[in-house]
Amino acid sequence: MRLSGESVNLFPARGLSTRASMPRRTLLSEPEIATRLHAVPAWTRQGAAIERTWTFKDFPEALAFINRVGELAEKADHHPDIENSWNRVTLLLTTHDRGGLTVLDFELAHAIDGL
Repeated sequence: MRLSGESVNLFPARGLSTRASMPRRTLLSEPEIATRLHAVPAWTRQGAAIERTWTFKDFPEALAFINRVGELAEKADHHPDIENSWNRVTLLLTTHDRGGLTVLDFELAHAIDGL
């Protein structure tokens, strides 16, 4: 049984070690962010967030992708900002309640890259 406020690591970042004592919602340091960005090279830093854009064949394909992202986000209880313009989808990940990047953002980016 999951307790309220207890997080479950659904998307471990491959090849990255996380200090056991570091909660997943703790803001990452600049060196930690730089290291984790190397593991998700298609994502770019945008201030206190990371961002990636995809271009699909058409709107239905873009919408199907958004729905798959939504399923991952619900499982992780961590939700991206989503922008859609016909066949283009841009996702922005940040941990809003912490005001910056946490392990959760990089775990979800990695999971989304696997779609």
